[in-house]
Amino acid sequence: DDLIKGVETDKAKGHSIILLDPLGLKCSSEIFSSNMYKWLERGGSRVSFVIGGADGLPPSLRGSSPGMSLDNKQFIFLSLSDLTFTHQFARVLLVEQVYRASEIRRGSGYHK
Repeated sequence: DDLIKGVETDKAKGHSIILLDPLGLKCSSEIFSSNMYKWLERGGSRVSFVIGGADGLPPSLRGSSPGMSLDNKQFIFLSLSDLTFTHQFARVLLVEQVYRASEIRRGSGYHK
């Protein structure tokens, strides 16, 4: 599967791998911002966010213990919401949260 190959390639390059999964870590935008910069530091300024298809993440990735904390050395599981989103909408939501995280870090008024 191309998704699994891409994840393994990025993992081998040292990227922080963030798997979007309903059982993953749920957090506020402020905590996401703090975590995102930790992930960037850990991954050498590289973070790979993985959004599953219509059936979610492949079992080989989900079998890596969804719900693990930030200390999981293999993957980080993150939930955007308890709601279900299309792949395309999840991308938009994630991009907005990454932008919001950068604005929180910068201290702009965007977040409030």
